Amino acid sequence: MQQKLSWRNKLCFGLGGFGKDLVYAIVSTYLMKYLTDIRLVDPLFAGILFMAARIWDAFNDPFMGMVVDNTRSRWGKFRPWILIGTVLNAIILILLYLDVDLPAGQYAVYIAIMYILWGMTYTIMDIPYWSMVPALTDNESERSQISAIPRFFASAAWLIVGSAGLYIVKYFGKGDQILGFSRFSIAVALIFVVTILLMVFNSKERVIATRGTGEKTTAKGMIRVLLKNDQVLVVLGIALFFNMAYQLSNSFALYYFEYVCGIKEALYAVYTSVAGFAQMAALLFFPVLSQKVQKKVIFIAASLLPAVGFIMLLVIGFTAPQNLFLVGLCSAVINIGIGFMLVLVTVILSEAVDYGEYKLGTRNESIIFSTQTFVVKFAGAFSALISGVGLKLIGWVANEPASESTVLGMRVIMIVIPSILSVLCFIVYNLGYKMNDKYYKHILAVLHGEETDKIQSKEYPLNDKEN
Repeated sequence: MQQKLSWRNKLCFGLGGFGKDLVYAIVSTYLMKYLTDIRLVDPLFAGILFMAARIWDAFNDPFMGMVVDNTRSRWGKFRPWILIGTVLNAIILILLYLDVDLPAGQYAVYIAIMYILWGMTYTIMDIPYWSMVPALTDNESERSQISAIPRFFASAAWLIVGSAGLYIVKYFGKGDQILGFSRFSIAVALIFVVTILLMVFNSKERVIATRGTGEKTTAKGMIRVLLKNDQVLVVLGIALFFNMAYQLSNSFALYYFEYVCGIKEALYAVYTSVAGFAQMAALLFFPVLSQKVQKKVIFIAASLLPAVGFIMLLVIGFTAPQNLFLVGLCSAVINIGIGFMLVLVTVILSEAVDYGEYKLGTRNESIIFSTQTFVVKFAGAFSALISGVGLKLIGWVANEPASESTVLGMRVIMIVIPSILSVLCFIVYNLGYKMNDKYYKHILAVLHGEETDKIQSKEYPLNDKEN
């Protein structure tokens, strides 16, 4: 029987999530606005760049997963890549916000190169980090905790960047926004490296494959793993719609509160602060809730609460757009659902790893978890395209009052599209995810050698192994 993870192990692994999401938050939240409003880069160029870079990253992710799964070292297969990716990504982050004095055309080339390199180096670190979750423990209770803790720390990172980021930039820059962002990025990069070092030296893989030959995974084998594991494909659809909704609303919020509501810093600070606390509360409550409530019930809440919250935000936008309390209330409803969904996606993807070993005879954590980062990147491409191209189509002009048609377009982008995507998450889950509690326990029992894998079609409808 496996020794339980200590709280030091769990918390240090979670701290890694804080550092890496601090980096992701400063880029995801502010880079588009930094380029269009401060550097005066054409929003169409920025949108196309963000979309192209994310698509490039997305298709790299499964191959990085294959590289990690084929790694053998005294430090395991995850930690070496986490450390290498962290150092490289921290350097690129600093260069991304560096105060470089270049003509407009040369700066566009510079930022394109830096942004693409930032995404690629983030991939090197991010895929093995999340791939470690099913390798740390196969205890269901511990896995719920180890999935929730880094998400909690990640939400804390987003809370800090979202609520205090503009004030930190103002403090560091003392009136110079470019200098402020540059110093802010250096601080974030240093925190990133320190937290990952703590994680690397206090976490190690403990769940090793019990089936299969242990041979290296080829490109053909990678495709087989992804196509034959039907539950990975379902999780892929869920994660895609969720991340599209989450990233689009998150990246567009600054524009919405400034040009639709008329107040940028105060409303955005309230919205993101409440979002962070709501997500953290949901993540803290999730391990307890998952012991008392069926996963499907939690999933319904995770899918529908954001849609309800966005509809509330739409109504408030017409009736009381600058009411801080009501905007905060909407944010709370939206982000309790988002908090639940953040951990649910990790949990069901971890279950898909076990299912893949049971069904196909190989345990491919990094390849399977690369699907999560794949859809996060693809969703980022979607949100960048909608944000950048959408701003151009609806007639937005930097630092100018928005027309009625522009305001309507912003409401559609910020509220209507994310609401529809949130509902689609539940539809995909309800139609495709078949790993009920009883069937999953059977899979674990087989993997532990406690049961044989007899075909029982009524009880275990997915027991159709293809070896």
